Amino acid sequence: MVTHEGVRTNRTDGVNDVISAAVLAAPNQRIEVRSFDRPRLEPGAVLLRTLGSEVCGTDTHLTKGQLAGVPYPIIPGHISVGVIDEVGSGDPVLDVDGKPLVAGQIVTFLDVYGNCGRCWYCTVGHATTRCPSRKVYGVTLSADEGLLGGWAEYIYLRPGVHIVPLPAELDWRAFLSAGCGMPTALHAVTLAEVDFGDTVVVQGAGPVGLSAAVLAQLRGAGQVIVVGGPEVRLAAAEKFGADTTIDIGATNKAERLSMVRELTNGRGADVTIEATGVPSAVPEGMRLTRDAGRYVVVGQYTNAGEASFNPHLDLNQKHLTIHGCWGSDVGHVYRSVHVMAKYAKQFPWTELISGEYDLAHAQDALDDVAAQRVVKALIVP
Repeated sequence: MVTHEGVRTNRTDGVNDVISAAVLAAPNQRIEVRSFDRPRLEPGAVLLRTLGSEVCGTDTHLTKGQLAGVPYPIIPGHISVGVIDEVGSGDPVLDVDGKPLVAGQIVTFLDVYGNCGRCWYCTVGHATTRCPSRKVYGVTLSADEGLLGGWAEYIYLRPGVHIVPLPAELDWRAFLSAGCGMPTALHAVTLAEVDFGDTVVVQGAGPVGLSAAVLAQLRGAGQVIVVGGPEVRLAAAEKFGADTTIDIGATNKAERLSMVRELTNGRGADVTIEATGVPSAVPEGMRLTRDAGRYVVVGQYTNAGEASFNPHLDLNQKHLTIHGCWGSDVGHVYRSVHVMAKYAKQFPWTELISGEYDLAHAQDALDDVAAQRVVKALIVP
């Protein structure tokens, strides 16, 4: 057994040689539970005993085949937390802070694996999320290659995966309550350069939108307006500090624009962050933003279709700054962990969790997320 005093062996107590995982065999098929052999660890690898894994909108897109390059069958689950169960032989495996990892630690990890560190995007463009070698746990790594997704009793972390321990003051459920929404939103809010006193409109009340609303407050926003639905998510936005919520089910585009203008002395938002995944939200968000304002589009993770806008009226004459924001890197995950730990008493993170599901009920979790019956659903094997 490995202890925190640094005595290093390979296994904790309780060996499980047959491991269950939830598998999506192909698009438009139901989740099934399959058995896997316990893997033999290569040097530098880590085996996690899964505590929990999130269910997010990306997982619903995966079930419909809406993401390119997915090597079905897959084990879904790209943001997860687990207890280190076994560490591969050889040199110590280090966390992001450069400290040796030991069995018994509760950790999360960057779901992105395989960035080359040598291509133009990694070295010159400083845009690692666009590295052509980039793979993602639970999304673009096949179940035929092993336990490479979070909806499983154990997760195999290949050598080189970026691992971040959770601070003692951050409950693992609290971290997963935002899931990938928090590092994604942190990336978006950073690009938006939210300043003290800014009015920020957040389009979308899912985990990304709710996280963006929280982070905008922490960046000093003077007013946060959340546009979205359904009611369960808008209630969460209010509980987490949004000054105003606007229900898209009870308003049309003209009414929403009028409401935002009324709240901003006729100008519109200083910053708007799109976190809906609905293409028509993008031109609407441009119009919700004031002249010379800033607009960050983070929700268009899949190809859900096209939307049109007027280049003169909606963009150029408005002198609008627009950022596309794709994914997150290890810095966003690391900062998310520490922000959530710092403000754990101020924001009741775990209240965002609407339901927990075991592997046998993973399909129910997907159905509830797709129908927006929940704010956050977790798979707890």
